[in-house]
Amino acid sequence: MSAAIIGWSHTTFGKKEESLEELIVTVARDALAHAGLAAEAVDEIYLGHFNAGFSPQDFTASLILQADPALRFKPTTRVENACATGSAAVHQAAKAIAAKAAKVTLVVGVEQMTRTPGPEIGANLLKASYLPEDGDTPAGFAGVFGKIAGGYFQRYGDQSDALAKIAAKNHKNGVSNPYAQMRKDLGFEFCRNESDKNPFVAGPLKRTDCSLVSDGAAALVIADVETAMQAKRAVMLRSLAHVQDFLPMSKRDIIAFEGCAMAWKKALSQAKLTLDDLSFVETHDCFTIAELIEYEAMGLTRPGEGHRAIAEGWTEKTGKLPVNASGGLKSKGHPIGATGVSMHALTAMQLCGEAGDMQIRDAKLGGIFNMGGAAVANYVSILERIR
Repeated sequence: MSAAIIGWSHTTFGKKEESLEELIVTVARDALAHAGLAAEAVDEIYLGHFNAGFSPQDFTASLILQADPALRFKPTTRVENACATGSAAVHQAAKAIAAKAAKVTLVVGVEQMTRTPGPEIGANLLKASYLPEDGDTPAGFAGVFGKIAGGYFQRYGDQSDALAKIAAKNHKNGVSNPYAQMRKDLGFEFCRNESDKNPFVAGPLKRTDCSLVSDGAAALVIADVETAMQAKRAVMLRSLAHVQDFLPMSKRDIIAFEGCAMAWKKALSQAKLTLDDLSFVETHDCFTIAELIEYEAMGLTRPGEGHRAIAEGWTEKTGKLPVNASGGLKSKGHPIGATGVSMHALTAMQLCGEAGDMQIRDAKLGGIFNMGGAAVANYVSILERIR
């Protein structure tokens, strides 16, 4: 690819007092400062913001301009693709650079969810599914993934131990992430057993199997390679792949995550790499069943054997392919529009050796999978530090 990340910023995730506008403005300013660029240098701006009813202000792209008067009149576009909204914005920025329409782009991902009443949160999230089939699903989007988990268990056997191990791994990793909403090592036993604090939510999924409702924002400055080589740091977007699948689950094998598998295949082929070449992966664990199936879709195990990856420690921080060293969505939180941008920022931190207590030793190549809906919008990015 012809684009590289040269700066980033990231708020903490959780219940934020700042307004949506304040979150956007803060990360935009901080990312430019981190990149060492003035606002005048920006050619195009992309905002990832899902909304779907979370914020009264629905026309939000121009809020970024308030970060600096010099951003006025810059072309600015809001991008949306369900829970993959942030990665969609990143990929659009990279395409603008590849097309030579821009040399420097600013990408912001944001969501403010916690000010919305609980029942409305579920209804808003369910809009990322196919309403004619899933609109009456109990427990909203958790119910959709509860169905997926139930179908997986029916085909491959009860995987409750594997799901609890994934949850426990990600909560343990989240302790080291200063941006994470929940920095608490819950342990396998708590995640495995039903309790008053960990009740079943949908199908075989318990509360510890579900990602957190969050507010937060992240931002990236992405430049062409010529500009990037003059920057303090540069992390190349070595390959990008986007695969969109049917929205109705009835039209596909929902247990297989075929769009995820194809996106990984395309990204690895484009980068001339195999999965074994990657130092780590940040993947979309909106629910633990998603991470389990993604092990199989990325090619880490054969179908139905994802449980081996977690049982045998492959995806632990010190394993052969660490997955979600950040704690993932499970621990970090999942402010919808911010998630994909956050994943790219955290991956860039790892590759630059700036991840603090999250740092993976000798990280050279990082993979990202960000998903919208139930494996509908599938985005894979492979990143490599070049400066």
